Amino acid sequence: MPSPSPAPLISLTWTDHVTGTEGYLVVDRLVRGVSSGGLRMRKGCTLAEVTGLARGMTMKEALHFDGDDTRARYIPLGGAKGGIDCDPRDPAAYGVLVRFLRAMRPYIEHAWTTGEDLGLSQDLVDRAAAESGLVSTVQAVHPLLDDEAAARRRLADAFAVTVDGIGLDALVGGCGVAESALTALDRAGVAHSAARVSLQGLGTMGGATARFLSRAGLTVVAVADVKGTIANPAGLDVEALLAARDAHGTVDRGALRDGDQELPADAWLAADVEVLVPAAVSYAVDAENQASVRALWVVEAANMPVLPEAESLLTERGITVLPDVVVNSGTNAWWWWTLFGDISPGAEEAFRHTRRSMRALVDRVLERAAADGCTPRAAAHALVADRLPVMAERFGWYR
Repeated sequence: MPSPSPAPLISLTWTDHVTGTEGYLVVDRLVRGVSSGGLRMRKGCTLAEVTGLARGMTMKEALHFDGDDTRARYIPLGGAKGGIDCDPRDPAAYGVLVRFLRAMRPYIEHAWTTGEDLGLSQDLVDRAAAESGLVSTVQAVHPLLDDEAAARRRLADAFAVTVDGIGLDALVGGCGVAESALTALDRAGVAHSAARVSLQGLGTMGGATARFLSRAGLTVVAVADVKGTIANPAGLDVEALLAARDAHGTVDRGALRDGDQELPADAWLAADVEVLVPAAVSYAVDAENQASVRALWVVEAANMPVLPEAESLLTERGITVLPDVVVNSGTNAWWWWTLFGDISPGAEEAFRHTRRSMRALVDRVLERAAADGCTPRAAAHALVADRLPVMAERFGWYR
């Protein structure tokens, strides 16, 4: 059977002729001729980072493949990722985004489906895509749909849904992260009311995760943004913080209550909590600063936030890392569940399906880890290795 190649199918670097900014596209592999993976924008983004993220997307797609579910319309795609080495707050950033999408147009039209990621909102990506001449950032998948017009309406309707003022697209990922953490707590017999949480990042993923965990009864005691850490041992008012953040997840300190403390940027890492959620940037936890972690679980809401050496050291200290390829895979899956018609555009069904799917996936990963005596990340890799041959036989890999 075919197996994943260590080298991606496509790896390219683009240079903006106006600013000199570099951007990257990596297609790890194609399934049925199509790949899936978001576009991020951050200063310092590298080709190596995008390559790792693209490989992670291949894993996320495979983990959501259930060969026994003949009712599912969504068939997983290949993995890909895009990245732009630019500060999204830079006044020139939008022009860079438009020119990048214009340059990537042949790939987006035929092979790469993309959407928001770190530093970019879906609204901004959609606006830039339209300006660059694209029909949609997921138009490569349109030939695989039974009814393209109906599918596009479903997705548009889903993106128009808001819950308490926040878009459904921004909430489903956090719902999946929260359900991953809750599954781990439930398996360990830890009451939700007895669990404290610290998060790095209060943007799209971190903010939604904080909301769902808080509403599940956990106490959020620390959150970090670019200005530093906000902490309160008695618990933060998550809803007030969400209402006071800007488009990049930075909280207006004028909204802090008595008892809320402003601490250094890295204080979130050392918070006395059961659950630690890095939800902002890659490579946030390294071999040195992992020594500050006091949590029982590190739940990777961001992509690649814990470096491999750090994970090994955390594991040695009895701290479990729930890997990003599992934890934050719900957003990508929700796109396809909706587009292919496995779920309706409404919030209630989206949350119900996300919770059910993520709980089942995390349970499988943790059960495999216990059976094999390995980490959850190694267990996830083992599950992917089991599924890739089946997917290859049914749909074919393209390298």
